[in-house]
Amino acid sequence: MALLSSFTTVTLPRTQTPLFYRKYPSPKLKLPHLFQSNRIVAFSAPKLNDQIASKSTNQIPDLQHEPQTRTWNWRGYSIRYQCAGNDGPALVLVHGFGANRGASEQRMSCLHVTSRSRVQAVETATDIIISNHWRKNIPVLAKSHRVYAIDLIGYGYSDKPNPRQIGDDSFYTFDTWAAQLNDFCLDVVKDKAFFVCNSIGGVVGLQAAVVAPQMCRGIIVLNVSLRMLHIKKQPWYAKPFIRSFQRLLRDTAVGKFFFKAVATKESVRNILCQCYHDTSMVTDELVEIILNPGLEPGAAEVFLEFICYSGGPLPEELLPQVTCPVLIAWGDKDPWEPIELGRNYGNFDSVEDFVVLPNVGHCPQDEAPHLVNPLVESFVACHAKSYVEQPSS
Repeated sequence: MALLSSFTTVTLPRTQTPLFYRKYPSPKLKLPHLFQSNRIVAFSAPKLNDQIASKSTNQIPDLQHEPQTRTWNWRGYSIRYQCAGNDGPALVLVHGFGANRGASEQRMSCLHVTSRSRVQAVETATDIIISNHWRKNIPVLAKSHRVYAIDLIGYGYSDKPNPRQIGDDSFYTFDTWAAQLNDFCLDVVKDKAFFVCNSIGGVVGLQAAVVAPQMCRGIIVLNVSLRMLHIKKQPWYAKPFIRSFQRLLRDTAVGKFFFKAVATKESVRNILCQCYHDTSMVTDELVEIILNPGLEPGAAEVFLEFICYSGGPLPEELLPQVTCPVLIAWGDKDPWEPIELGRNYGNFDSVEDFVVLPNVGHCPQDEAPHLVNPLVESFVACHAKSYVEQPSS
Protein backbone atom coordinates (compact mmCIF):
# COMPACT_ATOMS: atom_id res chain seq x y z
CA MET A 1 0.00 0.00 0.00
CA ALA A 2 1.50 3.26 -1.10
CA LEU A 3 1.94 5.95 1.50
CA LEU A 4 0.91 9.53 0.89
CA SER A 5 3.90 11.75 0.40
CA SER A 6 2.02 14.81 1.56
CA PHE A 7 -1.30 15.71 3.07
CA THR A 8 -3.23 18.91 3.45
CA THR A 9 -4.01 20.03 6.97
CA VAL A 10 -7.37 21.71 7.44
CA THR A 11 -8.11 23.53 10.68
CA LEU A 12 -11.66 23.06 11.88
CA PRO A 13 -13.65 25.22 14.25
CA ARG A 14 -14.49 23.86 17.68
CA THR A 15 -17.97 22.86 16.55
CA GLN A 16 -16.77 19.28 15.97
CA THR A 17 -17.96 18.78 12.41
CA PRO A 18 -16.56 15.97 10.29
CA LEU A 19 -13.88 16.42 7.67
CA PHE A 20 -13.95 14.18 4.59
CA TYR A 21 -11.03 12.83 2.60
CA ARG A 22 -12.18 11.53 -0.79
CA LYS A 23 -10.14 10.10 -3.64
CA TYR A 24 -12.20 12.07 -6.10
CA PRO A 25 -15.01 14.62 -5.84
CA SER A 26 -18.34 12.86 -5.45
CA PRO A 27 -20.83 13.52 -8.26
CA LYS A 28 -23.61 13.21 -5.68
CA LEU A 29 -22.42 15.93 -3.32
CA LYS A 30 -21.54 19.47 -4.30
CA LEU A 31 -18.92 20.33 -1.72
CA PRO A 32 -16.71 23.42 -1.99
CA HIS A 33 -13.28 24.14 -0.54
CA LEU A 34 -11.34 21.34 -2.20
CA PHE A 35 -7.72 20.78 -1.31
CA GLN A 36 -5.76 18.48 -3.63
CA SER A 37 -3.17 16.17 -2.06
CA ASN A 38 -1.85 13.61 -4.54
CA ARG A 39 -4.63 11.05 -5.20
CA ILE A 40 -6.83 12.22 -2.34
CA VAL A 41 -8.97 15.30 -2.13
CA ALA A 42 -9.52 16.74 1.32
CA PHE A 43 -12.40 19.09 1.80
CA SER A 44 -14.59 20.68 4.40
CA ALA A 45 -18.29 20.39 3.78
CA PRO A 46 -20.31 23.38 4.97
CA LYS A 47 -23.60 22.10 3.56
CA LEU A 48 -23.10 18.68 5.06
CA ASN A 49 -21.96 20.25 8.30
CA ASP A 50 -25.16 22.28 8.43
CA GLN A 51 -27.14 19.12 7.79
CA ILE A 52 -25.35 17.26 10.57
CA ALA A 53 -25.73 20.20 12.93
CA SER A 54 -29.48 20.27 12.31
CA LYS A 55 -29.74 16.51 12.72
CA SER A 56 -27.75 16.56 15.93
CA THR A 57 -30.59 18.40 17.62
CA ASN A 58 -32.76 15.36 16.90
CA GLN A 59 -30.36 12.82 18.38
CA ILE A 60 -32.37 12.46 21.59
CA PRO A 61 -33.72 8.90 21.74
CA ASP A 62 -37.34 8.19 22.56
CA LEU A 63 -38.78 5.28 24.51
CA GLN A 64 -40.57 3.97 21.45
CA HIS A 65 -37.25 3.01 19.90
CA GLU A 66 -35.46 1.69 22.98
CA PRO A 67 -33.78 -1.64 22.19
CA GLN A 68 -35.10 -5.02 23.23
CA THR A 69 -32.68 -7.66 24.52
CA ARG A 70 -32.99 -11.12 22.99
CA THR A 71 -30.99 -14.33 22.63
CA TRP A 72 -30.20 -16.41 19.57
CA ASN A 73 -29.02 -20.00 19.50
CA TRP A 74 -25.95 -20.28 17.30
CA ARG A 75 -24.36 -23.70 16.97
CA GLY A 76 -25.66 -24.60 20.42
CA TYR A 77 -24.44 -21.41 22.10
CA SER A 78 -26.60 -18.63 23.53
CA ILE A 79 -25.86 -15.33 21.78
CA ARG A 80 -27.21 -12.12 23.22
CA TYR A 81 -28.24 -9.25 20.96
CA GLN A 82 -30.31 -6.08 21.04
CA CYS A 83 -32.74 -4.89 18.41
CA ALA A 84 -35.00 -1.94 17.69
CA GLY A 85 -36.92 -0.51 14.77
CA ASN A 86 -39.44 -2.09 12.44
CA ASP A 87 -38.83 -0.43 9.08
CA GLY A 88 -36.02 0.58 6.77
CA PRO A 89 -32.68 -0.98 5.84
CA ALA A 90 -31.11 -3.39 8.31
CA LEU A 91 -28.05 -2.32 10.32
CA VAL A 92 -25.88 -4.71 12.32
CA LEU A 93 -23.64 -2.99 14.87
CA VAL A 94 -20.43 -4.83 15.74
CA HIS A 95 -18.56 -3.92 18.92
CA GLY A 96 -14.81 -3.68 19.43
CA PHE A 97 -12.71 -5.81 21.73
CA GLY A 98 -10.03 -3.63 23.27
CA ALA A 99 -11.39 -1.26 25.91
CA ASN A 100 -9.10 -2.50 28.65
CA ARG A 101 -5.78 -2.61 26.88
CA GLY A 102 -4.53 0.70 28.22
CA ALA A 103 -5.23 -0.49 31.74
CA SER A 104 -3.31 -3.60 30.79
CA GLU A 105 -0.30 -1.48 29.95
CA GLN A 106 -0.40 0.11 33.37
CA ARG A 107 -0.38 -3.32 35.03
CA MET A 108 2.30 -4.89 32.85
CA SER A 109 5.15 -3.22 34.71
CA CYS A 110 4.74 -5.73 37.51
CA LEU A 111 5.58 -8.56 35.10
CA HIS A 112 9.04 -7.18 34.24
CA VAL A 113 8.93 -7.85 30.52
CA THR A 114 10.31 -5.90 27.58
CA SER A 115 8.47 -2.89 26.21
CA ARG A 116 7.49 -4.78 23.04
CA SER A 117 5.91 -7.55 25.07
CA ARG A 118 4.10 -5.02 27.20
CA VAL A 119 2.63 -3.44 24.10
CA GLN A 120 1.72 -6.85 22.71
CA ALA A 121 -0.31 -7.64 25.81
CA VAL A 122 -1.87 -4.20 25.72
CA GLU A 123 -2.89 -4.69 22.08
CA THR A 124 -4.47 -8.09 22.65
CA ALA A 125 -6.06 -7.60 26.07
CA THR A 126 -9.79 -7.84 25.45
CA ASP A 127 -13.13 -9.09 26.66
CA ILE A 128 -15.33 -6.35 28.01
CA ILE A 129 -16.82 -4.51 25.05
CA ILE A 130 -20.46 -5.36 24.38
CA SER A 131 -23.48 -4.32 22.33
CA ASN A 132 -24.42 -1.86 25.11
CA HIS A 133 -21.62 0.34 23.82
CA TRP A 134 -24.07 1.32 21.06
CA ARG A 135 -26.67 2.59 23.54
CA LYS A 136 -26.49 6.13 22.14
CA ASN A 137 -26.92 4.96 18.57
CA ILE A 138 -29.59 2.25 18.56
CA PRO A 139 -32.61 4.38 19.60
CA VAL A 140 -31.72 7.14 17.15
CA LEU A 141 -30.96 4.91 14.16
CA ALA A 142 -34.04 2.76 14.89
CA LYS A 143 -36.31 5.65 13.92
CA SER A 144 -35.67 4.85 10.26
CA HIS A 145 -33.82 1.51 10.28
CA ARG A 146 -34.02 -2.02 11.63
CA VAL A 147 -31.10 -2.03 14.05
CA TYR A 148 -29.35 -5.01 15.61
CA ALA A 149 -26.36 -5.02 17.95
CA ILE A 150 -24.76 -8.38 18.64
CA ASP A 151 -22.51 -9.64 21.42
CA LEU A 152 -20.02 -11.79 19.51
CA ILE A 153 -19.37 -15.20 21.02
CA GLY A 154 -16.92 -14.91 23.90
CA TYR A 155 -17.87 -11.31 24.62
CA GLY A 156 -20.54 -9.32 26.41
CA TYR A 157 -23.34 -11.53 27.69
CA SER A 158 -23.03 -14.20 25.02
CA ASP A 159 -21.68 -17.64 25.89
CA LYS A 160 -17.96 -17.93 26.50
CA PRO A 161 -16.96 -21.53 25.76
CA ASN A 162 -13.49 -22.59 26.84
CA PRO A 163 -11.63 -23.75 23.70
CA ARG A 164 -9.64 -26.28 25.71
CA GLN A 165 -12.81 -27.91 26.95
CA ILE A 166 -14.38 -28.12 23.50
CA GLY A 167 -11.15 -29.28 21.87
CA ASP A 168 -10.74 -26.34 19.51
CA ASP A 169 -7.65 -24.24 20.13
CA SER A 170 -8.49 -21.96 17.19
CA PHE A 171 -12.07 -21.17 18.21
CA TYR A 172 -11.74 -17.42 18.86
CA THR A 173 -10.68 -16.21 15.43
CA PHE A 174 -11.97 -13.79 12.83
CA ASP A 175 -13.20 -16.77 10.83
CA THR A 176 -15.47 -17.73 13.74
CA TRP A 177 -16.80 -14.22 14.31
CA ALA A 178 -17.30 -13.56 10.59
CA ALA A 179 -19.26 -16.80 10.25
CA GLN A 180 -21.35 -15.82 13.27
CA LEU A 181 -22.08 -12.38 11.82
CA ASN A 182 -23.19 -13.78 8.47
CA ASP A 183 -25.32 -16.48 10.13
CA PHE A 184 -26.90 -13.77 12.27
CA CYS A 185 -27.98 -11.92 9.13
CA LEU A 186 -29.46 -15.13 7.74
CA ASP A 187 -31.19 -16.41 10.87
CA VAL A 188 -32.18 -13.26 12.77
CA VAL A 189 -32.10 -10.27 10.44
CA LYS A 190 -33.31 -12.40 7.52
CA ASP A 191 -31.94 -9.84 5.11
CA LYS A 192 -28.72 -8.36 3.81
CA ALA A 193 -27.45 -5.63 6.09
CA PHE A 194 -25.14 -2.68 6.51
CA PHE A 195 -22.38 -3.38 9.03
CA VAL A 196 -21.37 -0.60 11.44
CA CYS A 197 -18.22 -1.61 13.28
CA ASN A 198 -15.82 -0.18 15.85
CA SER A 199 -12.15 -0.97 16.41
CA ILE A 200 -11.23 -4.61 15.84
CA GLY A 201 -14.89 -5.28 15.21
CA GLY A 202 -14.16 -3.57 11.90
CA VAL A 203 -11.92 -6.49 10.97
CA VAL A 204 -14.82 -8.84 11.79
CA GLY A 205 -17.14 -6.87 9.51
CA LEU A 206 -14.64 -6.77 6.66
CA GLN A 207 -13.93 -10.49 6.98
CA ALA A 208 -17.65 -11.26 6.95
CA ALA A 209 -18.14 -9.15 3.83
CA VAL A 210 -15.32 -10.98 2.06
CA VAL A 211 -16.61 -14.43 3.02
CA ALA A 212 -20.25 -13.76 2.12
CA PRO A 213 -20.47 -10.61 -0.01
CA GLN A 214 -24.14 -11.27 -0.75
CA MET A 215 -24.99 -10.54 2.90
CA CYS A 216 -23.37 -7.10 3.21
CA ARG A 217 -24.74 -3.95 1.57
CA GLY A 218 -22.03 -1.66 2.89
CA ILE A 219 -19.67 -1.14 5.81
CA ILE A 220 -19.05 1.81 8.09
CA VAL A 221 -15.86 1.35 10.08
CA LEU A 222 -15.06 3.54 13.08
CA ASN A 223 -11.39 3.64 14.09
CA VAL A 224 -10.65 0.19 12.73
CA SER A 225 -7.83 -1.62 14.48
CA LEU A 226 -4.56 -1.25 12.58
CA ARG A 227 -3.35 -4.51 14.18
CA MET A 228 0.14 -3.05 14.43
CA LEU A 229 1.21 -5.93 16.66
CA HIS A 230 0.07 -8.62 14.26
CA ILE A 231 2.72 -11.32 14.02
CA LYS A 232 3.36 -10.39 10.36
CA LYS A 233 4.36 -6.90 11.42
CA GLN A 234 6.94 -7.96 13.99
CA PRO A 235 10.67 -8.33 13.28
CA TRP A 236 11.87 -11.91 13.00
CA TYR A 237 13.89 -11.76 16.21
CA ALA A 238 10.86 -10.73 18.30
CA LYS A 239 8.44 -13.44 17.13
CA PRO A 240 9.76 -16.29 19.33
CA PHE A 241 9.74 -14.07 22.41
CA ILE A 242 6.19 -12.86 21.70
CA ARG A 243 4.94 -16.44 21.42
CA SER A 244 6.71 -17.40 24.65
CA PHE A 245 5.21 -14.46 26.48
CA GLN A 246 1.74 -15.28 25.19
CA ARG A 247 2.09 -18.84 26.45
CA LEU A 248 3.23 -17.51 29.82
CA LEU A 249 0.01 -15.55 30.17
CA ARG A 250 -2.21 -18.28 28.80
CA ASP A 251 -0.75 -21.36 30.49
CA THR A 252 0.34 -20.13 33.91
CA ALA A 253 -1.12 -18.33 36.90
CA VAL A 254 0.43 -15.12 35.63
CA GLY A 255 -2.42 -14.72 33.15
CA LYS A 256 -5.16 -15.00 35.76
CA PHE A 257 -3.32 -12.53 37.98
CA PHE A 258 -3.02 -10.15 35.04
CA PHE A 259 -6.73 -10.45 34.23
CA LYS A 260 -7.78 -9.78 37.83
CA ALA A 261 -5.61 -6.67 37.87
CA VAL A 262 -7.29 -5.40 34.72
CA ALA A 263 -10.92 -6.24 35.53
CA THR A 264 -11.46 -3.56 38.17
CA LYS A 265 -13.42 -0.32 38.18
CA GLU A 266 -10.27 1.70 38.67
CA SER A 267 -8.47 0.11 35.73
CA VAL A 268 -11.46 0.38 33.43
CA ARG A 269 -12.01 4.02 34.31
CA ASN A 270 -8.33 4.81 33.77
CA ILE A 271 -8.26 3.24 30.34
CA LEU A 272 -11.53 4.84 29.26
CA CYS A 273 -10.06 8.19 30.20
CA GLN A 274 -7.23 7.41 27.81
CA CYS A 275 -9.29 6.32 24.84
CA TYR A 276 -12.01 8.98 25.27
CA HIS A 277 -10.72 12.42 24.38
CA ASP A 278 -13.64 14.01 26.25
CA THR A 279 -13.19 12.41 29.67
CA SER A 280 -16.48 13.86 30.89
CA MET A 281 -18.09 11.08 28.86
CA VAL A 282 -16.51 8.47 31.15
CA THR A 283 -19.36 8.11 33.61
CA ASP A 284 -20.04 5.54 36.31
CA GLU A 285 -22.67 4.05 34.00
CA LEU A 286 -20.12 3.58 31.22
CA VAL A 287 -17.63 1.95 33.57
CA GLU A 288 -20.28 -0.52 34.70
CA ILE A 289 -21.36 -1.24 31.12
CA ILE A 290 -17.80 -2.05 30.10
CA LEU A 291 -16.71 -3.89 33.25
CA ASN A 292 -19.62 -6.14 34.19
CA PRO A 293 -19.43 -8.55 31.23
CA GLY A 294 -15.75 -9.07 32.02
CA LEU A 295 -16.81 -10.48 35.39
CA GLU A 296 -18.99 -13.15 33.79
CA PRO A 297 -17.95 -16.83 34.06
CA GLY A 298 -15.50 -17.74 31.32
CA ALA A 299 -14.44 -14.15 30.64
CA ALA A 300 -10.90 -14.68 31.93
CA GLU A 301 -10.36 -17.71 29.71
CA VAL A 302 -11.52 -15.85 26.61
CA PHE A 303 -9.31 -12.92 27.57
CA LEU A 304 -6.25 -15.14 27.80
CA GLU A 305 -7.16 -17.07 24.66
CA PHE A 306 -7.28 -13.95 22.55
CA ILE A 307 -3.91 -12.85 23.89
CA CYS A 308 -2.48 -15.81 22.00
CA TYR A 309 -4.20 -14.80 18.77
CA SER A 310 -1.94 -12.41 16.91
CA GLY A 311 -2.67 -13.89 13.49
CA GLY A 312 -5.66 -13.69 11.19
CA PRO A 313 -6.36 -11.06 8.53
CA LEU A 314 -5.25 -7.43 8.43
CA PRO A 315 -7.49 -4.59 7.25
CA GLU A 316 -5.14 -3.88 4.34
CA GLU A 317 -5.53 -7.51 3.24
CA LEU A 318 -9.33 -7.45 3.42
CA LEU A 319 -10.13 -4.06 1.90
CA PRO A 320 -8.95 -5.02 -1.63
CA GLN A 321 -11.30 -8.02 -1.51
CA VAL A 322 -14.40 -6.14 -0.34
CA THR A 323 -16.92 -5.54 -3.11
CA CYS A 324 -19.42 -3.39 -1.19
CA PRO A 325 -18.95 0.34 -0.47
CA VAL A 326 -16.94 1.24 2.64
CA LEU A 327 -16.88 4.44 4.69
CA ILE A 328 -14.11 4.86 7.25
CA ALA A 329 -14.51 7.39 10.06
CA TRP A 330 -11.69 8.13 12.51
CA GLY A 331 -11.51 10.06 15.74
CA ASP A 332 -8.35 12.12 15.35
CA LYS A 333 -7.48 11.93 19.07
CA ASP A 334 -7.32 8.14 19.17
CA PRO A 335 -4.23 7.26 21.25
CA TRP A 336 -4.22 3.61 20.13
CA GLU A 337 -4.81 3.76 16.38
CA PRO A 338 -2.96 6.80 14.97
CA ILE A 339 -4.96 8.60 12.33
CA GLU A 340 -1.75 9.29 10.40
CA LEU A 341 -1.61 5.57 9.59
CA GLY A 342 -5.34 5.14 9.29
CA ARG A 343 -5.57 7.67 6.47
CA ASN A 344 -3.74 5.25 4.20
CA TYR A 345 -6.81 3.03 4.11
CA GLY A 346 -8.51 5.76 2.10
CA ASN A 347 -6.41 4.69 -0.91
CA PHE A 348 -8.32 1.45 -1.44
CA ASP A 349 -10.90 1.40 -4.23
CA SER A 350 -13.61 0.04 -1.95
CA VAL A 351 -13.28 3.00 0.45
CA GLU A 352 -15.54 5.80 -0.73
CA ASP A 353 -14.78 8.27 2.04
CA PHE A 354 -12.37 8.77 4.89
CA VAL A 355 -14.00 10.98 7.52
CA VAL A 356 -12.01 12.70 10.23
CA LEU A 357 -13.93 13.21 13.47
CA PRO A 358 -12.19 16.11 15.22
CA ASN A 359 -11.46 15.94 18.93
CA VAL A 360 -12.81 12.39 19.25
CA GLY A 361 -11.05 9.31 20.60
CA HIS A 362 -11.17 5.58 19.92
CA CYS A 363 -14.93 4.99 20.39
CA PRO A 364 -16.70 7.65 18.30
CA GLN A 365 -20.09 5.96 18.48
CA ASP A 366 -20.23 6.56 22.22
CA GLU A 367 -18.17 9.72 22.57
CA ALA A 368 -19.62 11.58 19.58
CA PRO A 369 -22.95 10.01 18.57
CA HIS A 370 -24.08 13.40 17.26
CA LEU A 371 -21.47 12.97 14.52
CA VAL A 372 -21.65 9.22 13.96
CA ASN A 373 -25.42 8.80 13.74
CA PRO A 374 -25.90 11.28 10.87
CA LEU A 375 -22.95 9.74 9.02
CA VAL A 376 -24.57 6.32 9.26
CA GLU A 377 -27.94 7.68 8.16
CA SER A 378 -26.46 9.51 5.16
CA PHE A 379 -24.31 6.58 4.02
CA VAL A 380 -27.15 4.09 4.30
CA ALA A 381 -29.66 6.40 2.59
CA CYS A 382 -27.27 6.83 -0.33
CA HIS A 383 -26.59 3.14 -0.85
CA ALA A 384 -29.95 1.68 0.08
CA LYS A 385 -31.36 3.31 -3.05
CA SER A 386 -28.94 1.39 -5.24
CA TYR A 387 -30.41 -1.97 -4.23
CA VAL A 388 -33.63 -3.52 -5.39
CA GLU A 389 -35.30 -4.95 -2.31
CA GLN A 390 -36.01 -8.66 -2.50
CA PRO A 391 -38.96 -10.13 -0.60
CA SER A 392 -37.98 -12.14 2.45
CA SER A 393 -38.30 -15.88 1.99
